[in-house]
Amino acid sequence: MNKTDSKLTKLEKYWVLYDVGNSAFILLVSTIIPIYFKNIASSMGISAANSTAYWGYAISISTLIVAILGPILGTLADTKGYKKPLFTLFLMLGVIGCASLALPLSWILFLVVFVIAKVGVSSSIIFYDAMLSDVTTDDRMDMLSSYGYAWGYIGSCIPFTLSLVFILSAEKLNVTSDFATKTAFIINAAWWLLVTIPLYKNYKQIHYVEVEKDALKNAFIRLGKTFKDIKQQKEIFVFLLAFFFYIDGVYTIIEMATSYGKDVGISDNNLLFALLLTQVVAFPFAIIFGKLSKKYSTTSLISFSIAGYFFITLFALQLDKAWEFWFLAVCVAMFQGAIQALSRSYFAKIIPKEKSSEYFGFYDIFGKGASFTGTMLMGITTQISGNSKTGVAFIAVMFVAGYLIFKKAVKLNN
Repeated sequence: MNKTDSKLTKLEKYWVLYDVGNSAFILLVSTIIPIYFKNIASSMGISAANSTAYWGYAISISTLIVAILGPILGTLADTKGYKKPLFTLFLMLGVIGCASLALPLSWILFLVVFVIAKVGVSSSIIFYDAMLSDVTTDDRMDMLSSYGYAWGYIGSCIPFTLSLVFILSAEKLNVTSDFATKTAFIINAAWWLLVTIPLYKNYKQIHYVEVEKDALKNAFIRLGKTFKDIKQQKEIFVFLLAFFFYIDGVYTIIEMATSYGKDVGISDNNLLFALLLTQVVAFPFAIIFGKLSKKYSTTSLISFSIAGYFFITLFALQLDKAWEFWFLAVCVAMFQGAIQALSRSYFAKIIPKEKSSEYFGFYDIFGKGASFTGTMLMGITTQISGNSKTGVAFIAVMFVAGYLIFKKAVKLNN
């Protein structure tokens, strides 16, 4: 099958379906969950600035855990027969964690369960990303990776819309808003699990390291060797460094947008519908960028997306009206899928396939480390200044640094 054939194979479709599943939870993380948490915190007398900071800290803790575990688990998963069981373990951790958010919890216990669920989804995505080299060929990676994000965006709208309609209709249905929101957590957990079944049943690990005695010990040995290899492979290392800076801004915007919107006075309904619009708009743009990758270089499209995000953050600095948040949501949607999908496929093409999980573990370190840095900086600067806009200024600087380093990475690869 060649690059010009855009028809997906069954296995490629099943791989895309996992994006549809986990994106349902990821959409909750950027919409309903932080709103629900901030409402719980507010009812217990916690200020808006502090609840935004605590939310940022919870995300930072979860990303730090995954950043530490990622390379170890990734290296272990490259062993023959290990990738699928590890993927399943963390999938279930995320699904059960998502459903458990429906339990009656205090604000701090809610954050603890959220961290567990976030670790589950983030870890499962390490193995999922590494599956890319097993389910398709190099010349189709840009397209398939883009399709994954695209269908993830639009597919996640199905359980989200059902949840949103139920929450907004709670009074008419004679149920409390709290009950409706908790039901939404269960709906999305069930969706996530069900759409993953085809991939679970059909995936087979093609690229691997043979099973050895003391698999865990050997995983640490290979991990150390890979770390040395990455340091010597300048084109990979510099790309990861650039990725750290520009994806910092992307992840922070995704994870903190709702809390930031509430802080500048945007209503809950406007936040939810604007972010739903983001998913719908992101769908065609992710596919468009996937198709553009056949005509333009992946590196040019990534550079264009970084520049787009920089101007988005500048606009966010003066945001204080509902229509501006809607406009910002559309602008983010244009580049969100592209920058993530193309970065994933670009990295998958420049690494050894038999060590894909191992390398994606390091890829995740730089991604999660960036997310940790961004959300932590935003949390700290928001608490110190009492204004969320201070944190946004740091994000803009990250995009500039990411763009400049990425240009250097491109030169090393040419």
